[in-house]
Amino acid sequence: MSAQRRRSFPLVSRHRMTGVAYGSQRSLRRGQGAEIAGSRGYVPGDRLAWIDWYASARLSLSRDDDLFVVRQYYEEVAPRVIIVVDRRPSMGLYPPEFPWLCKPLVLREAITAIVAAAHAARAYVGYLDFVGESNGSGSSAYWISPHRQSARKIVERISEGFSAPSDSFELAIDYLLSLRSDVPAGSFVFILSDFLCPLPDHVWSRARERGWDVAPVIIQDRVWEQNFPGIEGLLVPFTDSRSGKSTSVRLTAREARERQSINVARLRNTIDGFRRLKFDSILLDTSNTHEIDSAFIRWATKRRLSRAVAR
Repeated sequence: MSAQRRRSFPLVSRHRMTGVAYGSQRSLRRGQGAEIAGSRGYVPGDRLAWIDWYASARLSLSRDDDLFVVRQYYEEVAPRVIIVVDRRPSMGLYPPEFPWLCKPLVLREAITAIVAAAHAARAYVGYLDFVGESNGSGSSAYWISPHRQSARKIVERISEGFSAPSDSFELAIDYLLSLRSDVPAGSFVFILSDFLCPLPDHVWSRARERGWDVAPVIIQDRVWEQNFPGIEGLLVPFTDSRSGKSTSVRLTAREARERQSINVARLRNTIDGFRRLKFDSILLDTSNTHEIDSAFIRWATKRRLSRAVAR
């Protein structure tokens, strides 16, 4: 699906970025931009266009001397949007012919929405996933560095398989941390996963310390992962989220209720954990294009409102 056809959401940062879209947001650095950051005294080499003639006149009059004041502007550079995709076996569920959530299809729609938002913000888009054996043995990173022509490669990558190692998130964060120039502070890092296997807190802390604007995108089926149906007495096939292997299981009513409580608590704890880390998560439990776009738009609207209240 073409990113231009999507209802794009705005990229709203939690904090001032070190890199920004040309004219849409501002950076921490002083430079040549459109938004005034402050003023200082004139020094040889400053452009005449930077001189604030009214402020210079007032200062000269108060000091009884010819003094000039120049405006300083926030530097404008392109932001970075990094898409990190979980390719562990659980993200390959469920087949399209099943009546439950097809996660590969959700990935396609979510990535298309993020790419559309990046294009609207004139951002550079990068991509990262891991494939290979579990525990990192023989695993490798598939990295597309952020630039304007990366969107087509990213969309083509969506159809790849799901064989990432169990520690792929830790590997991904470590990999991104080594790319200081490609993923500077202020970069948007969208992490797409079902988050069925929680990450250690120290992994998230490292991402936060780098100053990234992390946005976890939680992709879970409403029936089997956010909740659990009353299937007591029925022989039901289950797939292990780590190995991808299937087996048939018959649960009692008590076991079904326990599984329901576990799943509900897991999702609540995941969202609460991200909230404590100041990460604004997005929950996707549908493959409907309109609803996915709406979820990202709500994410951006909530951020704008939070920034307005904080001012």
